[in-house]
Order: sequence, then structure tokens, then C-alpha cells
Amino acid sequence: MKKTKDQPAAVDADLFQQALDGVIPLAPSNRVATVPSPKSFRPAAKPSAALIADTLSDHGAEDKLLLEFLRPGIARMSLRKLRRGQWPIQDTLDLHGLRSDAARKLLLEFLHHATQQGLRCVCVIHGKGWHTDGGEGILKSRTRHWLTQCAEVLAFCEAPPQAGGGGAVLVLLKI
Repeated sequence: MKKTKDQPAAVDADLFQQALDGVIPLAPSNRVATVPSPKSFRPAAKPSAALIADTLSDHGAEDKLLLEFLRPGIARMSLRKLRRGQWPIQDTLDLHGLRSDAARKLLLEFLHHATQQGLRCVCVIHGKGWHTDGGEGILKSRTRHWLTQCAEVLAFCEAPPQAGGGGAVLVLLKI
């Protein structure tokens, strides 16, 4: 239909409604609801780290860099789902600029806090690190080594590029 200048807008609306008569709306899709952005962990003013036993060892951390980890007895599909981002990141911890001892204590406190809150998937940002000999950063290899020693960690893998890439890991926790 050709619109003329003198045709009012109300007539257009009526014609549109007539054209839509008998149209059935689509059923709602089965899309996943968006999740809020992950919060960032902030240690308590009075650290409860004294209550959390520091049982992590640095021995053997620099031997081999782990790209992913899966605890024995856990289905391989869990690691695949973690890599594909099927679990939303619920909290993050940034260890940039910390020394090894402080990072280890903060990581333990963070994991304890996350399990107390019932969080399933968290992101630990350790940075890529710089080495003159071309090797991996110390904090990067040690963080991944420490995570394998924590009983509440079921699996971890490198984060996708938008979440930190090689400078971060996604961690799947027991709930």
C-alpha cells in the first residue's frame, strides 16, 4: 500500500493491527538467564588466615606448568564444561604483585571463603609473569601447583581470553 502525505498515523496503526490478526506468538526460548558479573574477593579486615592451616608446599612447583587439572574420580566432562564456560564465574581473586607467601595465604583464605559461600566456579588471576630466560612466571606455576594440593579444588583450566587467558585459571570447587 502506498502512503500518501494526508494519511494519518492512526490509519497506519489500524492497518498494522489488521495485518497481525491471527498471528500466534512464539513460545519462550530455553535460553540461559544472564548471571550478574562476578564479585571480587576482598580479604577481611581481620584476617582469618590464622584459623586456616597453611598446608601447601612449594616443592616441585617449577618442574612442570600445569595447563589443566582434574582430580581423580571426577568425570572428564566436568573439565570440558569448565573449559567451555558452562559454569558462570561467581567470584575472582587477583594475586598480581603479591609475594609468594602472601599469595599462598590469600589463596587459601579465598578458597575457604568460596567453599563457605557455596560457590562452584571461581577465577584466580595470577598474571603471566616475566622471566629473562623465557620461562613461566613463579606465581603462575606456584598458584597452579597449590591448587592441585587443595582438597576443595575438583578441577581447573586456563581461563578464556576475556577472563585473563594464560594469566588466570578457572577453578571448579566442591560444594
